[in-house]
Amino acid sequence: MSIRDKVAVITGGSSGMGKATAVELVKRGAKVVINGRREQALAEAAKEIDPSGDNVSYVAGDVADPNTADRLIGEALKRFGRMDTLVNNAGIFIAKPFTEYTEADFAAILSTNLAGYFHVTRRAVAEMLKQGAGHIVNITTSLVDQPIAGVPSVLASLTKGGLNAATKSLAIEYATRGIRVNAVSPGIIKTPMHAAETHGFLAKLHPMERMGDTNDIVEAILYLESAGFVTGEILHVDGGQNAGFRAG
Repeated sequence: MSIRDKVAVITGGSSGMGKATAVELVKRGAKVVINGRREQALAEAAKEIDPSGDNVSYVAGDVADPNTADRLIGEALKRFGRMDTLVNNAGIFIAKPFTEYTEADFAAILSTNLAGYFHVTRRAVAEMLKQGAGHIVNITTSLVDQPIAGVPSVLASLTKGGLNAATKSLAIEYATRGIRVNAVSPGIIKTPMHAAETHGFLAKLHPMERMGDTNDIVEAILYLESAGFVTGEILHVDGGQNAGFRAG
């Protein structure tokens, strides 16, 4: 299945996995609309993704705000005339012992990881139904399936676990209507979120004893994008974390 001329909307697209996905999609002939909170960072990312500006646009704003979701999907339709793929990459991760989470932490994580997902995805599905086709990829985390004692992160599991469940539910709901819904469940990926001095420790949390690269996630998204008979899949890209721990 060709990616050329498809239109993808990517939340959290100004850096890390989101930007890397946008770069590769444009290289393969797609058009992208990226979203993030900081307009300057989005503008810089857009220049990197496509210096010509012909195949990329951006919408700044918090996806937890329904108006941002309206503007984001609206921009894809206005600029490129359709939307074929949504990559729900925006997310907040805060690793803390459970009793140290604050009300502000709880509100922030739920607003981005769940409310933002809901607002953008609901609008995207409405447009995909008009087209009779579409693909949604949710970025979750392997910590949902295999918690790690050294990375206390119950709010990530609470929210991203919800996205895993939503992936399967939506996949079944729209299986006969041309819309596929899948998820990529990463391990710990080298992005600006993780300081370089922590990489040695984080690598050891994976049975393969390395962190993932953004390209590992991009390749998984590209596979799911091309796999027309795959829906409801939660694809673990985590160096073996989901399988368990390697002794010794």
